[in-house]
Amino acid sequence: MTHPPAAFDVTEVLAGLTLEEKASLLDGADFWRTTAVERLGVPAVMVSDGPHGLRTQTAGGDNMGVNASAPATCFPPAAGLASCWDPTLVRRVGRALARECLALGVSVLLGPGVNMKRSPLCGRNFEYFSEDPVLAGDLAAAYVDGVQSLGVGTSLKHFAVNSQETDRMSVSADVDERTLREIYLPAFEKVVTASRPWTVMASYNRVNGVFASENPWLLTRVLRDEWGFDGLVVSDWGAVNDRAAGVSAGLDLEMPSSSGGGAARILDALADGTLTQAEVDRCVERVLRLVARASTEAGPAGPADFDAHHALAREAAAASIVLLKNEGGILPLAPDAQGPLAVVGELARTTRYQGAGSSQVNPTRLDSTLTALRDSLSGRREVHFAPGYLLDGAPDQALTDEAVRVAAAAESVVAFLGLPDSYESEGFDRTSMDLPANQLSVLDAVARVNPRVVVVLSNGSVVRMTPWQDDARAVVEGWLLGQAGGSALADVLLGAAEPTGRLAETIPERLEDNPTVGSFPGELGSVRYGEGLLIGYRWYDAHQLPVAYPFGHGLSYTTFSYGDVTVTVGPGPDPVVDITVTVTNTGDRPGTETVQVYVAPAACEVFRPAQELRGFAQVRLEPGESDQVRLSLGRRAFAYWHVGRQDWVVPPGTYGVRIGASSRDIRAEAQIALDGDDLPLPLTVDSAAEAWLAHPEAGPWLKAALRGSDFEGPLFHPFHGPSLRAFPILRLSRMPGFPVREAQVRAAAVRFEGWSDAT
Repeated sequence: MTHPPAAFDVTEVLAGLTLEEKASLLDGADFWRTTAVERLGVPAVMVSDGPHGLRTQTAGGDNMGVNASAPATCFPPAAGLASCWDPTLVRRVGRALARECLALGVSVLLGPGVNMKRSPLCGRNFEYFSEDPVLAGDLAAAYVDGVQSLGVGTSLKHFAVNSQETDRMSVSADVDERTLREIYLPAFEKVVTASRPWTVMASYNRVNGVFASENPWLLTRVLRDEWGFDGLVVSDWGAVNDRAAGVSAGLDLEMPSSSGGGAARILDALADGTLTQAEVDRCVERVLRLVARASTEAGPAGPADFDAHHALAREAAAASIVLLKNEGGILPLAPDAQGPLAVVGELARTTRYQGAGSSQVNPTRLDSTLTALRDSLSGRREVHFAPGYLLDGAPDQALTDEAVRVAAAAESVVAFLGLPDSYESEGFDRTSMDLPANQLSVLDAVARVNPRVVVVLSNGSVVRMTPWQDDARAVVEGWLLGQAGGSALADVLLGAAEPTGRLAETIPERLEDNPTVGSFPGELGSVRYGEGLLIGYRWYDAHQLPVAYPFGHGLSYTTFSYGDVTVTVGPGPDPVVDITVTVTNTGDRPGTETVQVYVAPAACEVFRPAQELRGFAQVRLEPGESDQVRLSLGRRAFAYWHVGRQDWVVPPGTYGVRIGASSRDIRAEAQIALDGDDLPLPLTVDSAAEAWLAHPEAGPWLKAALRGSDFEGPLFHPFHGPSLRAFPILRLSRMPGFPVREAQVRAAAVRFEGWSDAT
């Protein structure tokens, strides 16, 4: 990759640095700034927490959102924004974030986070996009494109397998390689290869026993050698375990400042030979290139247009809202209905709009849904409010009685329920999917006196819906929607905006159905990812489990039908599969449909999930309007990671291409045949006799050798043969009477496959 001209000559500066200056450059100057080398004209650059808004601290600093920060626009956190399924909108949010970075002198925004939502209990799920790597990767790539289009860097995090908060500083995430490659790494890979983030942030945890901050397989082999990343790797704040091992593995910058400890460790390692000058120079050069890039690519700095950004935050929040249920078309609420509207729930007045921890933003303003509803209905309909419950506390009978009185006198009730701040945050995991008991008791009491109840949720991760949702005619998943979420909710509830959100994660019926039960958050310093590939909808599909709401689900105020579907396979060894489907708005309101494409794999030698999301697209239609939606799938959409070959492999055979409105609402399916990859079974001396017999060259050779021997009959016996053929060929060669001896087997392995006798 060609680097832009620098404010200073990187090569010249690198040559002029002393060892002490080099070591200092690999350490932060404070919480948020890199180290300057004034004598050589190397400035410091500033980074800031994100991802959904800036937490810029100009004086002092901390990494947990405790100290004050400059006002900034709080956009919907990833848990909400992911539900928009709209890369174009996410890109616009990224550009707005970049403008605020430029206004505040921030060179790198620390986000986005693309870790998978393995368990609904992860305390930081509000900061991650999805349980699916395709959706997370596409949205995160759009985010990075938006931010970096204005010359502000991003930091893709947390690399890798940071799917819990419990013991996050040291827990070993023990994951097999195929699961890593197919589930936990693809979102990172998509962003790195498609959008080239300036930095990647190494996570706190260990991966298969090795700290991510000193893991050469992650930071060098996969990230740099395979994906071609040429930016800077920075530690999560306080994630460095062994600074010298980190430098050797490819960790360039330690943040925040180690107060000189990291630099001293590097110098000691240089002195005792455990680090080489070349390894240190490599990391120093990457730091210098980042600083030079920030100095030359940044767009013009000027005041941010906070009014415009608030309007964009409102648009993004509305697009993130998911209408889960709408019996009898109770929504949208009629602005001129007879009788007052009851609003019940403290969360309508005290907005919960973001999660707690390092991503906590000091918003430029904050909309409450109660105020927005009253403003929108002013002069047309009365809005009566009862808080109903305390955000943290036991059921309060007086508050419940007040809520019942208000609800009984109303035409409809909108009940606001959700998770208080104390229930989910960076730093700890949840222990339950349940909503607070005091909120559910109020809902039950209100539903007894008024059957027209709409529930609006505020939560950063999924909550259990059963049995309380039976008390609601409609359920609106409001997530955490940022500073304009209150107005956005009012827009959707009243029909000023259409609900276009779709679930980026499955809502299970109960926690016990989740695949991580028994292996989350781990024990004795490790967590075993025993479910393998089967996270999220992959698990529920494989076990045919009912769910409250499936991945990709979301209702609109209109309806859509799917018509003609065509699927064509392009020629060549890496064919492109083109899909066209006609979608029609069959309702009486305009709306946006999200068309999702899932691939059902061909039968092959390894287990694969029943179906996996491989593409999606949106179409906005007026009532009665039809349009064609087109998507293309490349080779990777049909591939799995072959551990033995260390590569992506497409098995030959018939694949299902499923087009639908959710993972469990498939509207059309086509079958396609792919030639796939030629995959003769690789032979080693430890391969089973079955594999040798099936090999196109070794098979005839072995059968000829067996002919007339004492082993010919037993090997091909219908009952005993399978057990005998399961023996590794090398072990059979050592048995008395076997016609091929060990030396011949070893020679044959080399002749037929060119492989050594590696086991």
